[in-house]
Amino acid sequence: MLKSAEIPMRIVGPIELAGPEVVGAVKIPLATFESPLWPSVNRGARVTRAAGGVKAVVMHECMTRSITVEAADVNVLHQVVRGLNERLPAMRAVIGETSRFLILDTINVQVVGRQLYIRFSFQTGDAAGHNMVTKGADALLNWLLSEYPELKHVSVSGNYCTDKKVSAVNGILGRGKYVVAELKVSADVCRKLLKAEPKEIVALNTKKNLVGSCLAGSVRSANAHFANMLLAFYLATGQDGANIIEGSQGITTAELDGEDLYFAVTLPNVIVGVVGNGKELPFVQENLQLLGCDAAAEVGVNARRLAVIAAATVLCGELSLLAALCNRGELIAAHEVLERKGSRC
Repeated sequence: MLKSAEIPMRIVGPIELAGPEVVGAVKIPLATFESPLWPSVNRGARVTRAAGGVKAVVMHECMTRSITVEAADVNVLHQVVRGLNERLPAMRAVIGETSRFLILDTINVQVVGRQLYIRFSFQTGDAAGHNMVTKGADALLNWLLSEYPELKHVSVSGNYCTDKKVSAVNGILGRGKYVVAELKVSADVCRKLLKAEPKEIVALNTKKNLVGSCLAGSVRSANAHFANMLLAFYLATGQDGANIIEGSQGITTAELDGEDLYFAVTLPNVIVGVVGNGKELPFVQENLQLLGCDAAAEVGVNARRLAVIAAATVLCGELSLLAALCNRGELIAAHEVLERKGSRC
């Protein structure tokens, strides 16, 4: 059984959140082997307190699974696809038999040759919902093969989901919680706490995160290190760590607002839950309580709160790193002190 002591974990913050979904100061548990992450996020947290708090919203939420079937020819698939949306009520009834909390929202279809890919988008309440949607998709696959005997089974997962892989579809159609977190930082606070000018952070974000990521061929991603904060947050709160693959596909925004800095992170695929596998571990339960993600009675509220706090944590670490990169030599100096203890690499 995993013990919290096996992965170093510390509490940082608090981060100040200014609504509209989460308001107040929240301390953040982070489990990581990259020790500079704790003071870096902590510095970002200090900025949030001095700047009036992070505003963050969940723009959209869903969990997906895609099935794949095939037919003798494309004309058969054409006929099936034409009437599929009209059968959503029947499909929702099938889903209702699999779970009290799973709700089928929409479907999206793609046809390639003789293969039909159907991407189901679900609501999963307070669970991340990986197993829940697979069970639902399996029931829908069986229903589809029964209703359309001319179709043949290929797979309950057709990679059009897309689960734990880099893709464009998740950012476009959604998978997990689409969260945007923003902060306005005065020039004085930038200079005092980040040791950088707002215009320097803006310029670096353009040259590094936007242009550099474009040169690298990044897919719907322009950020410095979302994955660092997400993995540490996921491990501390009992999430599936592999979901940082799609979770780290996000965009950092830095703009001048007069003389001040407008800073935001957009994370289209934050996949978190407060119930399900891993959440029963004692240290996870303690951390969810610390985050206030165990109090709401309404289904889905605790998971949305967790996603908002995750995005605010990413913002803190992203802002702190970009500020450090504005100062020549600061990044490696910090790592040598905190990880190498001054020893030679």
